[in-house]
Amino acid sequence: MSFYKLIRPLVFLFEAETSHNLAIAALKFGLVKLPLRQNFPQLETKVFGINFENPVGLAAGFDKNGEVISALIKRGFGFVEVGTCTPLAQPGNPKPRLFRLEEDDAIINRFGFNNKGAKDFINNLKNRPKIGIVGANIGKNKTSTDSVADYITMLEKVYGLSDYITINISSPNTPGLRDLQGKEELDKLLGAIIAKRADLGGKKIPILLKISPDTTKYQQEDIAQISLKHSIDGLIISNTTIGQRDVLLNDHAGETGGLSGRPLFKISTECLREMYRLTERKIPIIGVGGIFSGDDAYTKIKSGASLVQVYSSLIYEGFGLIPRINERLCELLHKDGLKNISQAVGVDVA
Repeated sequence: MSFYKLIRPLVFLFEAETSHNLAIAALKFGLVKLPLRQNFPQLETKVFGINFENPVGLAAGFDKNGEVISALIKRGFGFVEVGTCTPLAQPGNPKPRLFRLEEDDAIINRFGFNNKGAKDFINNLKNRPKIGIVGANIGKNKTSTDSVADYITMLEKVYGLSDYITINISSPNTPGLRDLQGKEELDKLLGAIIAKRADLGGKKIPILLKISPDTTKYQQEDIAQISLKHSIDGLIISNTTIGQRDVLLNDHAGETGGLSGRPLFKISTECLREMYRLTERKIPIIGVGGIFSGDDAYTKIKSGASLVQVYSSLIYEGFGLIPRINERLCELLHKDGLKNISQAVGVDVA
C-alpha cells in the first residue's frame, strides 16, 4: 500500500476544499516527498511541435494561480496545465463548492473560476524555473459583458510565458460559458484569437480548445469544422459533465456542478473518439476524464489522444499514480509490439 493510501483517511477528515488548499501549501513548502527520477524513452513524444518526456499531464484546476508549477513538474508529470485564470480576480461561487464522492471515485465542483486574477498568474509564470512543459488555461470573468475581449486580454497577457495556451469554454460553473461552443460564437471567438496571435508575432505558441463532454453530435460536428477552419493546434476532451448523476451512489450526487472522476471516463472517451474522427486525425487531442490507471490512459490514447491529463484520480490515489501510469504504459506498448507511444494513438478508431 502506498504512503498516500495510508494517510488518505486523515486527509479526508478535512473538508474537500481545505484539503486542496493544504496540498498546495505542502507543495509550496516542499513537504511532499519527491519520487525517484524515472526515464521512459518509449513514452517520449512530440505534440504541437513540443517535445514531451511522457504523455501524462496534470489538468487545469489543481493549481489555479500557477503557484506550485515547479513542485508539480517534479512529481513526474510530462506537463502541467495551470489555471483557469480570468482577467480580474474573482472569488468564485459560495462555499461549499467541492464534494468528494468516495463510493464513486468522483468529484463534484462548482468553483466558478475562482482565482487571483491575471496579475498574480503572470508573475508566477514569469518567475517559475524554466523546467518542464507548462500550459496556461484562460477563461472569462463571470460578470463580463464581452467574452471575446476577456479571452483576447488573457491571451495578450500570458503569450510567451507558457508552452501552450488553452481556451476554456466548457466549464459548467460560469453562466453562459458553454454557449461559446455554439457554431457562430465559436467561429467569432477562434477567429479573433488566431488573428490576435498573428498580431503578437514572435514564437508561435500553440492554441488549444477545451470542450465539454455534454456536446451533442451536431455540436461536435460544428466544433470540429470550426477548429479545422481556424487551424487550432489542439483539443482537450473533456471538461466535467453535468450528467451521469443516475449512476452515482454517494449522498452528494445531487449537488450542482461539474462531475469528474471515474464516472466521466466512458462519455469523455466516446467524445474523444468522435472528435478524433470528425477532425480527420488532423488535430492532436489531450484526453481527460476518469483516468485512474495506465490501462485507462492507454484506452484514451488508442481512442485518439496524443496526450492525457489527470486530476480527480490524484485525490484518491496521490501523486504516486503518475509513475504507475507511465510504467504500465510501457508494459502495454511492449505487449502490443510498439516502440513508442505515438504509434498507439488512435489505433482503435476506425
